[in-house]
Amino acid sequence: MSVPLSVLDLAPIARGATASESIAASVALAQRAEESGYRRVWYAEHHNMPTIASSATSVLIAHVGAQTSTIRLGAGGVMLPNHAPLTIAEQFGTLEAMYPGRIDLGLGRAPGSDQNTMYALRRDPTSSDRFPQDVLELQGYLTGHTRVPGVDAIPGRGSDVPLYILGSSLFGAQLAAALGLPYAFASHFAPDALQAAVGTYRREFQPSAQLAQPYVMAGVNVVAADTRAAADEALSRVQRTLAIGLFGRGRNFTDVEADQLLAQGAGAHVRSMLTYTAVGTPPEVREYLLDFARRIDADELIVAHQFPGVEGRLRSAELTAEAMATVPA
Repeated sequence: MSVPLSVLDLAPIARGATASESIAASVALAQRAEESGYRRVWYAEHHNMPTIASSATSVLIAHVGAQTSTIRLGAGGVMLPNHAPLTIAEQFGTLEAMYPGRIDLGLGRAPGSDQNTMYALRRDPTSSDRFPQDVLELQGYLTGHTRVPGVDAIPGRGSDVPLYILGSSLFGAQLAAALGLPYAFASHFAPDALQAAVGTYRREFQPSAQLAQPYVMAGVNVVAADTRAAADEALSRVQRTLAIGLFGRGRNFTDVEADQLLAQGAGAHVRSMLTYTAVGTPPEVREYLLDFARRIDADELIVAHQFPGVEGRLRSAELTAEAMATVPA
């Protein structure tokens, strides 16, 4: 593939499904991604969200790792202010010991939750202010150069698990540049500052022991199908699901009611979230992704396959990989 592809698995729990079914689907997606030539699969930390099963990110990575063999696995990301850096170093050091050379650690500073959930996590409301210092402390544990005298991460010390800074604003871009770390932008749902953030990161990048040149990963949604009609129908279902999740207040909505939500104002918000979305047949998806990567100056694309249903999502992943593999290197 001329543009490396990775997968962001949101571990969705479909309406009427269980967390067990969602986790089984994540295993299937990682296996299909491995077979299809994707570089990595990442899972995001979210809490108190009834439609997402990736809250215990490191546990999910361990489970998927046992049922794959080569694909890289990681967090996209761990919300570091929710945790002590030592705890995350131990968790990902353990994963690296279990699956050597396959583990990534993406870090974000958002809560991944609401105010009440922040309380339930025992998170200090000001903890995000310490994010840069916590990243450095975590890095020290993983590289074997602890910043806390007499404290090491075991497992973890000297594992050199690569760190990535996640963001959707200039803050993350500036931090990643200052620390010389790869930068992953969450443009699959927060598109507004993408180009400004990437430009800032590339201009301000300072080489580090981990990374000599800037490296940008950009999130993009994909709904790929064998026919355009199937892709369009799937996109409509995705839009309904997002509208219900964002504005449904926990109610069960019919398709007609979901369409009414979209017509009454939810549609503008949902369309904004899906600004960067490739929809259609493999040639259409390929054209969109190549153009997106060129415009954004991305070194790698991390794809959220938004196709509803497990089989549709697996097929979307397969078709996208096949389409991008036909691009001359």
